[in-house]
Amino acid sequence: MSTQPVDITSTPGGSAPDGSAHVASAPHLPALVTPAPWSTLKRFTDARIALGRAGHSLPTAAHLDFQLAHAQARDAVHLPFDAAGLAAELERAGLPTLRLYSAATDRNTYLQRPDLGRRLSAPSLQALAHHIAQARVAVPYDLAVVLADGLSALAVHQNAVPLIAALRERLESDTQAPWRLAPVALVEQGRVAVGDEVGQALGARAVVVLIGERPGLSSPDSMGIYLSWSPQVGLSDAQRNCISNVRPAGLSVEAAADKLHYLLRRARALGLSGVALKDESAIDGARGLEGSAPQLGGNIWKG
Repeated sequence: MSTQPVDITSTPGGSAPDGSAHVASAPHLPALVTPAPWSTLKRFTDARIALGRAGHSLPTAAHLDFQLAHAQARDAVHLPFDAAGLAAELERAGLPTLRLYSAATDRNTYLQRPDLGRRLSAPSLQALAHHIAQARVAVPYDLAVVLADGLSALAVHQNAVPLIAALRERLESDTQAPWRLAPVALVEQGRVAVGDEVGQALGARAVVVLIGERPGLSSPDSMGIYLSWSPQVGLSDAQRNCISNVRPAGLSVEAAADKLHYLLRRARALGLSGVALKDESAIDGARGLEGSAPQLGGNIWKG
């Protein structure tokens, strides 16, 4: 026996066409979510603004979105650093690498003891000394680049190799004052200051650290870049320059490479970094930099 659909449409006479009683239409219900009057400003920021409200509470969609972002941030902090994969990718591009470790033996120690993440392990210091002895470096390196997982290995996995490629292209354009570069060092469980010890051990004039930044609730993939001139253990934050929020939704790799190249050239010309080194690229961009600077090294990475 087939089942006929029930027509619940109201009729003026109070009954359906077949004479059965009609079902009254539901009364109009108010919207469950009250939108914020300034929601148009959301297009200018990834910050959680103008979320609206459901009664006195956060709307369900906004609450679930927050929980997802929090989970992504936690995952970024605990994601293992794929140093082997990054090293293989760099070496395929013709860039030599060094695998190093901080004094923090595991992730829990790293998170609980920030001081250990700032120093190299004893075997890593020995590995750097062995490299210097084997390479017989007669002319000091002009620049050492260090990759460290920091608080987001995801950020380094996604952004470090493209940034190095873009920086390499710009450094190769400095034909009047070529850069002699050390092998790329990959430090597991590393913090920003560990780069100073790497640079000091390699005898480099400058060190650049590419490191995963503390994840925000909209940016688990944000990478920071830190520059120190004359790196040595014990430098303060005031002696470093920082370029932050390098990621597809933030500062692009190309823009970050431009800023870093500018700061490196200025650091070499002035012999300093930190608060005394200002980003005046908008002013200096049109007139060029250090046209008569002395030559400070030999060939760049071969690739």
